[in-house]
Amino acid sequence: MSQPIRCEIAPGVGLGDGFPLLVMSGPCVAESEALCLAIAAELKAICARLGLGYVFKASYDKANRTSGGSFRGQGLEGGLAILRAVKQAHGVPIVTDVHEVAQVDAVAEVADILQIPAFLCRQTDLLVAAGRTGKVVNIKKGQFCAPGDMRHAVDKVRDTGNDRVLLTERGTSFGYHNLVVDMRSLPIMRSHGVPVIFDATHSVQLPSGQGGASGGQREFVPPLLRAACAVGVDGLFLESHPNPAAALSDGPNSIPLAEMAELLRTGRQLHELCRPGA
Repeated sequence: MSQPIRCEIAPGVGLGDGFPLLVMSGPCVAESEALCLAIAAELKAICARLGLGYVFKASYDKANRTSGGSFRGQGLEGGLAILRAVKQAHGVPIVTDVHEVAQVDAVAEVADILQIPAFLCRQTDLLVAAGRTGKVVNIKKGQFCAPGDMRHAVDKVRDTGNDRVLLTERGTSFGYHNLVVDMRSLPIMRSHGVPVIFDATHSVQLPSGQGGASGGQREFVPPLLRAACAVGVDGLFLESHPNPAAALSDGPNSIPLAEMAELLRTGRQLHELCRPGA
C-alpha cells in the first residue's frame, strides 16, 4: 500500500490525502496592515463556509518586480509585522516568499510556510536554508523547468531532514510575455510524493507584458482553475484584492474579492469529485 501524500501545516490545517482542498489566498504584496486584515477576514469566512482549509498569503517584499521603480512592499521588518498582525488577529497560517538565505530565519519566526519563488527554485542554498527551519516549504515550479525535474528541488529540502514539502504549478514560459499551463505537470509533480498546488492567478500573468510591469488575463483564471481541480490538485493559490485596478502589484491577474466565494465553491465541488486518489 502506498504512503499517503499529505502535509499538515498547522493544527487542523493541511492538504493532501485526508484533507479538504486548501486555499492560499490574499493580496500579492502586503500593501498595508488594514488591507491585509480585511482581506484575511473575508477569505477566512468564505473558506469556513465552504469547508476549505485556508492560509493567508502576501509578500513582505517583492524582490523580483519587473521595474526597479515598482512597489515592493514594506520590507522585511515592516512586512513581517503586518503578517504577524494577521496571524494574531485571525488565527490563520501564513505563507510568504523568501528570496535571500539571510532572511530565512526571520521569516520562519512568522510564516508557517516558506515559499521559494519560481525564479529561485533551483537555488540550492536557499532551499537548504528553508528546509533546515523545519517549516513547510512550498517550491514554485520555475517557468523554465520541466515538472519531472522538480524532484531535485524536493530532494534538496528532504536532504535536510525536512519532509514537509509542497510543489506549485504556475505556468511555463511560452515565448515572450506569455505563459501556458501544461496540466500534465500536476500528476507528474505529485508523483514525487508531495502535495501539489495550482497557482491560478500567476498562471495567467503576462510577464513584463505592460513594458515596465506584468500584465494578466484574469478572465482565464476560472477555466484554468476548473481544469486543474478536474485533473487533481491538493490546493489552490489565488491572489485576491478588493479592487484589483488599484492593487500595487499583480492587479491584472488578481481576482476581485467579491468573486472569490463562487470561484472557490466551484473548485471545491470539482475537487470532491476528482481529487487525487478518488
